[in-house]
Amino acid sequence: MRSVAVFGATGSIGTSALDVIARHPERLRASVLAAGRNVEALVALCIAHRPDHAVIAEPDALPRLRAGLQAAGLATAAHAGMDALDALAADTAACDTVVAAIVGAAGLDSTLAALRAGKRVLLANKESLVLAGVLMMEAARQAGAVIVPIDSEHNAIHQCLPPGGDCTGVARIVLTASGGPFRGRHRAQLADVTPAQAVAHPKWSMGPKISVDSATLMNKGLELIEAHHLFATPSERLDVLVHPQSLVHSLVEFIDGSTLAQLGLPDMRTALAVGLGSPERIASGVAGLDLLQHGRLDFEAPDTDAFPCLALARAALVAGGGAPAILNATNEVAVSAFLQGRIRFLAIPALVEHVLAALPAAPADSLDALRDADARARRLAGEAIDSGVVA
Repeated sequence: MRSVAVFGATGSIGTSALDVIARHPERLRASVLAAGRNVEALVALCIAHRPDHAVIAEPDALPRLRAGLQAAGLATAAHAGMDALDALAADTAACDTVVAAIVGAAGLDSTLAALRAGKRVLLANKESLVLAGVLMMEAARQAGAVIVPIDSEHNAIHQCLPPGGDCTGVARIVLTASGGPFRGRHRAQLADVTPAQAVAHPKWSMGPKISVDSATLMNKGLELIEAHHLFATPSERLDVLVHPQSLVHSLVEFIDGSTLAQLGLPDMRTALAVGLGSPERIASGVAGLDLLQHGRLDFEAPDTDAFPCLALARAALVAGGGAPAILNATNEVAVSAFLQGRIRFLAIPALVEHVLAALPAAPADSLDALRDADARARRLAGEAIDSGVVA
């Protein structure tokens, strides 16, 4: 029986993970559920899954969480704050598997705690790997932790590689991108894009931040950086193809000329079932793929003139050091400002480019150095927005 902690339980990844877990009560159990601030949704999940522990990120919400659990007659222990989350991530009695699905850099500490404790980590938080990929992979290696990527693209690569993730003989890794809601538009046609339009993804059901990242293609840029760390592959052997049907999730080309691809319907439960059931295959609730019904598979090159975030992310990967941390932090600030209506859609890549140019990519040899790069980027990005440098 695997005891699973679901961090980000009320989000799209978390609810999908809990759906898969509920399908296999004989082998999977949700032992820890964590959420940001939605106490009512967290209590409802606790009633459904009866975990040992529930964590709310906002300490002020702890009394409401405790009262909600007591009113439901649950013995679930209530906790609050990120320190409690980190402690449960590291606690071998609390869980042996962690679904890391907290959005943004906020998910880094708990993910690192789980890796340092040698846990099985289903990694759905791309920002933590972008921010501190070298440190995370080293922590996993030293503690014997297992990382199973849950992004559909990286999970596809994981499935195409031999057991253990051996990349010997790999010539190229190709990530696919849906193209987002604005595929085919020229740069000038993106000037008046609204937040509501940007979050209306044509294929995937996701939260607002990742939906905007998909619309700018920053999501794919972050995934390039992720793939570099997860599969120890240099930038020049990582490519992106736009594939609007979102049925081919990634491809791995080998030196013998073979190319393996993983195909499936666009539903995160498939990747989660791979991570939760491995090394065995378990039912996810996702139907099989009927290629006759779908009919065709199209591919095209990404338009980095209309969507420069992809090129900016690749440049940050090549620059190394703290550049990916700066990229990620600035993008988080920019997306938040866009969703609040404070800046335009095209200001997102403009702000990222501005901050990357202004801040040197200092060596990132410690978590403190990375946090410093993150903080400096956020501060400069906020100043640029407030002063109207980008708008």
